[in-house]
Amino acid sequence: MANNSLDPLTGLVNRKDFDETLHAAFVQASQDGTPLSLAFFDLDNFLGVNQTFGHPGGDAVLKTVADTVSQVVGGRGQVARYGGDEFAVVFSGLEREQAFLIMEQVRVAVESLSQFSDGETRVETKITITGGVAAYPIDGSDENELFRKADGALYRAKVSGRNKIVLSYEERMIPKTAHYTQTQLERLTELASEQGVSEAVLLREGLDDLLIKYKHNFLFFDQLKGKK
Repeated sequence: MANNSLDPLTGLVNRKDFDETLHAAFVQASQDGTPLSLAFFDLDNFLGVNQTFGHPGGDAVLKTVADTVSQVVGGRGQVARYGGDEFAVVFSGLEREQAFLIMEQVRVAVESLSQFSDGETRVETKITITGGVAAYPIDGSDENELFRKADGALYRAKVSGRNKIVLSYEERMIPKTAHYTQTQLERLTELASEQGVSEAVLLREGLDDLLIKYKHNFLFFDQLKGKK
């Protein structure tokens, strides 16, 4: 009988199960004050792999990368296939510098691969990964903030050259009064009070939603620039 919590290709936990695992780990970390690190990474130029070797070849690459990541991480973290060529790792009890060193080991191990197989298809190629790491509580006080910081670190790694792991960093904020009407700010203050979060958190979530909405445009321009 199939295990619905596992990705059928890689054998890693799927996104839904990983989200639940991360939530439980975050609750535990917030209760006992221990650190929690989150890493996101994806495969560089995976579109080119599929174009060259077809989807069977792409599956072979994904399976081998997943196996390699699992071996390197071992019992130090929970690895998941988050979707497509995107992966995530949660490191309970580890500071972000510790998680960074493990992810750097992962990056080196993947870069050293030259043969990929899923048991049916075998291809010879080279592949690299790019990732970002963030940690609670230094980078975020809630799950949404932690996700956003790890994803932001991944984005910075991509635009700065790929094939690297990047730590989250403190973001430069700009005065919100320069961009919103007084009525909007009053409603924002009221909503923040109702939700029990800061106004900055709501503003960043709103901007993230906007960026996600138009993400297909960014991907299109990335392809034109040869980034992905």
